[in-house]
Amino acid sequence: MESLRHRTPGLHLNMKLIVLAALAAVAVAAPGRYHSKEVPILKHDFIMEEDGRYHLEFETGNNIAVSQSGSPTDEGAIAKAGHFSYTAPDGTPVSLKFVANEHGFQPESDLLPVAPEFPHPIPQYVLDQIARAAEEDRNRSPEGRYTYA
Repeated sequence: MESLRHRTPGLHLNMKLIVLAALAAVAVAAPGRYHSKEVPILKHDFIMEEDGRYHLEFETGNNIAVSQSGSPTDEGAIAKAGHFSYTAPDGTPVSLKFVANEHGFQPESDLLPVAPEFPHPIPQYVLDQIARAAEEDRNRSPEGRYTYA
């Protein structure tokens, strides 16, 4: 294990971040006040390969579930994919799938806000302002014009 630690110094930090993310999921799902009821861990599997690949799964008695896999990339980062779910305090089921790789963090959930479809209608006052700016630019001397290259 010592030789693995020297070959992948960022790996231990990533593992700490995974545990922190799991604890955050538990904290978000926890009620607003302290309850002394213990929640059993129903499943906890963690597999760590020597090349840096890993797989983590756990489930708790209060329906928190996490599944995550990752592997090192050629750039020295860890590409990850996974899923977590829990029930919010108001009873809403929360489920999120994600991929985190060279293209950034890409979450998928019905609960995430969605940007409006494009092209969407552009208000007339915006079109008027664009036309006014274009007219002003055409009326400038060639030295004072903006370039859009």
